[in-house]
Amino acid sequence: MLITSPHNPRIKQVIALRDRKDRERSGLMRVEGYEELSLALDSGVRPHTLFFCPALWRTPEQAQLLLRMRALGTETLEVSPRVFEKLAYRDHPDGWVATVPLIETRLAALRLGATPLLLIAESVEKPGNLGAMLRTADAAGVDAVIAADPLTDWGNPNIVRASKGALFSVPVAAATSAEVLTWLAERAIPVIATTPQASLRYTDANLRGPVAIAVGEEKHGLSRRWLDAAAQQVRIPMVGRVNSLNVATAAALLIYEALRQRGVS
Repeated sequence: MLITSPHNPRIKQVIALRDRKDRERSGLMRVEGYEELSLALDSGVRPHTLFFCPALWRTPEQAQLLLRMRALGTETLEVSPRVFEKLAYRDHPDGWVATVPLIETRLAALRLGATPLLLIAESVEKPGNLGAMLRTADAAGVDAVIAADPLTDWGNPNIVRASKGALFSVPVAAATSAEVLTWLAERAIPVIATTPQASLRYTDANLRGPVAIAVGEEKHGLSRRWLDAAAQQVRIPMVGRVNSLNVATAAALLIYEALRQRGVS
């Protein structure tokens, strides 16, 4: 079946998934891009429906992904280039968009090891920052990234795009700050709070044991609730005129300091 009209109801349904209310109502989210979908499949995701346009594929070998999805029972619908341009969320699309079930985001669903390394993002607003954190978390083997008092949902297509698909390889959760702090306390996981006002350098903090590294929203940083709950407050040395780093960069520095202390090479 080849869909040639951008007004096709199936196309409208996928476009509607750009809106959070439609994602929550349908229980589905959209994933765009060959690399993102490949990682999703490698992470155990079973797509619901695939919309593909061979005319936009970058290499003939990408056809193998279509076969993988069909083997999983995914419904596959070919669309014309004109329709795909309407369907696509980003510039220069590569001919791949799929709908997949919303990912699990309950704290109770997280499974932790003996020495968990967690990243807490309190009220981080920009999907690009959340996506960058997920890429770092995937590279560093972080146990989970938790959105506290989230301002967007994990199914936001901009997070999927910015994470390059790492959203599906890193466990995530979302809850209120009160719920996250209670959950951490019950598991005796101390919070390391990042703030420019701290006296302790982040390299001097003990990050070898179970730890939850907390970073705050882009403009004001962590709230008083998180600062007061922290076992330690740490700062990243700054010698320039700007008094703070991008939140995703700050998170990456602390995560890799934790790996250094733990002897991970």
